[in-house]
Amino acid sequence: MNPELLRRYLAFYRDLGVRFLWRRALTPHPAPVASLAAADPLAAAPPAPALLFAEEAPADDSLARIREDIGECTRCRLHKGRTNIVFGDGNEQAKLVFVGEGPGAEEDAQGLPFVGRAGQLLTQMIEGTARKEGLHLRRSDVYICNVVKCRPPENRTPLPDEIDTCSPFLFRQLAVIRPKAICCLGATAARALLGRKEGVTRLRGQWYRWQDIPVMVTYHPSYLLRPYNQSAKREAWEDLKKVLHYVYD
Repeated sequence: MNPELLRRYLAFYRDLGVRFLWRRALTPHPAPVASLAAADPLAAAPPAPALLFAEEAPADDSLARIREDIGECTRCRLHKGRTNIVFGDGNEQAKLVFVGEGPGAEEDAQGLPFVGRAGQLLTQMIEGTARKEGLHLRRSDVYICNVVKCRPPENRTPLPDEIDTCSPFLFRQLAVIRPKAICCLGATAARALLGRKEGVTRLRGQWYRWQDIPVMVTYHPSYLLRPYNQSAKREAWEDLKKVLHYVYD
């Protein structure tokens, strides 16, 4: 690696509060876990691969500390077009966390995740599915955040270096909340957490894990808004039912 690039990486992790870094050997892609009913169903699923893993966040880490560490971030190009950093929203002791790709126009304007059309659909999916399944759950009971915290131009997919720059803050959020399960909304979230490059249609409906937390992959709500994706909408509802029953039954 170029020494200057390495220096910049190390400075970045120092700013995150990381004290130790080590290189981990790559492992195969994490295999799906067919069921979560067994005593230890995740034991057979290897962790997601990682080239570089940050061992230590601050001992007293919290969501407020993470937001403070982000500051008025200028670490990547996305800051140039943003109005607000979109950190996350919801119950800080949530049992379920939804992870999306990045903010859109409405989210950038309000500083909150999933408040536009896709966010309204996500709210309907969470609350509507819970109601039909006999679960008392509101959107405010879960936590929602994104891989990148600044809106990509024209809502494009975040670039790999943008994801690499921002995802350590996401990892800290998840480590602080320690939910019972994570639901990845779309391929970008799945790639960031699981290291998988397959499309959502290949990954959805099966359990994986991030660290020791079960992860379900499903479609991003913005994809479901397209009129020709009716079958995907049905599949997403099935995925969400699995997640809600696992977490709240």
